[in-house]
Amino acid sequence: MSIAYDRRKFIKNASLTSLGLGLSMSSLSALGNNKIDKGKRVGIIGLDTSHAVAFTETLNTEGTNAFFGYKVVAAYPKGSLDIESSVERIPKYTEDVKKMGVEIVNSISDLLKKVDVVLLETNDGRRHLEQAIPVIKARKRVFIDKPIAASLADAITIFNIAKHFDVPIFSSSSLRFMSSAQEVARGKIGKVLGADVYSPCAIEQTHPDFFWYGIHGVELLYTIMGIGCQELVRIHTDDTDVAVGTWDDGRIGTFRGTRTGVHTYGGTAYGENKDSVLGPFEGYEPLLKEIIQFFETGIPPVKAEDTLEIYAFMEAADESRLIEGGKVSLEEIQKRAQEEAYQKLTNLI
Repeated sequence: MSIAYDRRKFIKNASLTSLGLGLSMSSLSALGNNKIDKGKRVGIIGLDTSHAVAFTETLNTEGTNAFFGYKVVAAYPKGSLDIESSVERIPKYTEDVKKMGVEIVNSISDLLKKVDVVLLETNDGRRHLEQAIPVIKARKRVFIDKPIAASLADAITIFNIAKHFDVPIFSSSSLRFMSSAQEVARGKIGKVLGADVYSPCAIEQTHPDFFWYGIHGVELLYTIMGIGCQELVRIHTDDTDVAVGTWDDGRIGTFRGTRTGVHTYGGTAYGENKDSVLGPFEGYEPLLKEIIQFFETGIPPVKAEDTLEIYAFMEAADESRLIEGGKVSLEEIQKRAQEEAYQKLTNLI
């Protein structure tokens, strides 16, 4: 199963047919004329990922009650600027969301005048700090899709700015909210003694290796293990990466990132009472439900400290590769990033 197939499958599963509503394209086009309650108006930044289309299709389907009446009303399409695989999607995805009643605007400032909450969907994590700042300053709750940034320092800066302006934000991979992962996290197998997880790990030269796609598997690992990784080592080949983390209580968690073969997501959690298989991937709808609940309550379902350690883990994995699989301390990675983030923050606020 390819990555592209998984995305298309979600769009299909979340479509009008799967919901049994039989909604025609003409009535979809009319959605833009429906009155959306203030507070429920969703804006999207970045139409260069299938997530933007999938989220819009689900939210803008008439008759659904699972999403508290939230609808996507406007979108600013410019996401990635120089990642060809992302840039080439923008024209088609722009047309796709327009057919679902979404107004296309020319700037983020125009978007913010028309919406109450924001989905920052730009595929390129390098742009997230720049694009998140005006949203946060406008005091709009925002979900920032993966990767939250293209460096740990930028991720820290985003959270610091959000804290400064007292604006709730969060970021997460959809794998965090797989039912099998959530059951383990809630104690189904007792104390988690360790975990081995896997996911595709395509590499994009503009981002640290795991940031681009390995984030899915690493987030799944942290969903099961929790924070507290002290150090890691990474083994790298052209086709596969394996990162082995040692937690502060002696537990070991591993992430296997694949670039050949079948593109699947899953793993095994080892518990004090029994072991548990993780997976299969269930699509984006569980994540979208968490996002909408967050928009409603302002309570992020993932803590900033959890997200930041995930990115420290991935940045440490890059450093381990540079030293040919040597051990890297997450604490050292975090200290360096915090210093860099402090300098960024003083220039931005």
